[in-house]
Amino acid sequence: MTKHSAGFAASALALAVSAQAFAGTVTTDGADLVIRTKGGLEVATTDQEFSFRVGGRVQADYSRFDGFYTVNGNSADAGYFRRAFLEIGGVLFRDWAYQVNYDFSHNAGGDNRSEDGYLDEASLAYNGFRPLAIKLGRFDPEFGLEKATSSKWVTAPERTAAYDLVDWTNSHNGGLGIQLSGAAGDSLYGSAGLYAKDATNADADGDSTRQFNLRGVFAPLHEAGNVLHLGLNYAFRDLSDTAFDGRIRSRLGMRGVSTDGGQDAGSNGNRLVLGGANNTPAGAYGDDRAWGLEAAWARGPFSLQGEYVARSLEADDAAFEDIDAKGYYLQLAYTLTGEARGYKLGRFDAVKPANKQTGAWELFYRYDHLAVEDDNGAFAAIDDVEGKVHNLGVNWYANEAVRLSAAYVKARVDNASNANGDDDGDGFVVRAQYVF
Repeated sequence: MTKHSAGFAASALALAVSAQAFAGTVTTDGADLVIRTKGGLEVATTDQEFSFRVGGRVQADYSRFDGFYTVNGNSADAGYFRRAFLEIGGVLFRDWAYQVNYDFSHNAGGDNRSEDGYLDEASLAYNGFRPLAIKLGRFDPEFGLEKATSSKWVTAPERTAAYDLVDWTNSHNGGLGIQLSGAAGDSLYGSAGLYAKDATNADADGDSTRQFNLRGVFAPLHEAGNVLHLGLNYAFRDLSDTAFDGRIRSRLGMRGVSTDGGQDAGSNGNRLVLGGANNTPAGAYGDDRAWGLEAAWARGPFSLQGEYVARSLEADDAAFEDIDAKGYYLQLAYTLTGEARGYKLGRFDAVKPANKQTGAWELFYRYDHLAVEDDNGAFAAIDDVEGKVHNLGVNWYANEAVRLSAAYVKARVDNASNANGDDDGDGFVVRAQYVF
């Protein structure tokens, strides 16, 4: 970013944070302008034809881990900003909306983002065909309930490790896309998107990888504390004549083992490699397909949710074998203070404390399982490589803006290659979050 744009961003951030201390509505003499200061800063016309909102989130993490999580098996730690988003969005005019999100954390997961942060979203939406909406620009494709839920309000500090099997399905990877989405009544939601990913995985002619996503949700019960949610997902990309990084890897729920430019364990961090190869040659594979199932049920302060994902990477060259992956998770959460998790059609939302003095306390447990069958190269002589992760933790929602989290993570791997010989690892992570 330039010095001027960085200065503007810092000023906007300071204004939004300071506005958190106030509440209420201010109108102009002409009664045509409303300023809202509860949770960020929003300026809007009373006829809703224009609005401008500044918000964001800051998540600071510290983690410590050992065993499989490190190269030498000894303990290592990591302290870093997981996210530091500045979010600007609103209505341009009538049915045209926009959203721009920039992450200053220097810790987004890609080498091209490790020095100067990165543009997480820059999109334009047209809502004139209600209930349908058309979205254009850079944004994450839709695939999965945990991904649809904002990182501010997912229950565990990190989303399920099962997503690592299909990481391309719900990441924009620096590309652009177009998505059509809409709801039918209060219970049905669907989206379809087409995306051109960045040139990292371009084919021999320089064409970007094309990707297609579908998501459908049926939620006959869709109120906070009374939720029944079912969903289906499908994603496809064509890798014909494309050389790409085909490794299927997972941090097994412990982000600090490798943050690609953040303050992590450095050379002592270790990831699980389940299959694939770094330099997969052009012509080796063609169709890459992924499927996903979602289910969730919530009653009062209790919620239960899970997802299943499967992936099939089909070989185009007789010298290569197909690669198949599958994974799932099951999560239970209970709010000790009685509050229900918020829900909006297609995704969960915030837990809002009923008592502003003591906040809301939530306990959770999640089990992740992932496995890959790869009969190529070094994996040919072994059975499926598997990873199993237990997540046990607590969240304290001090108020609607501040959340503190702590989680114990226990991982075990089967048939994995690791220099230190450990097949399990333990980790602990704490997070301080501020949302404005």
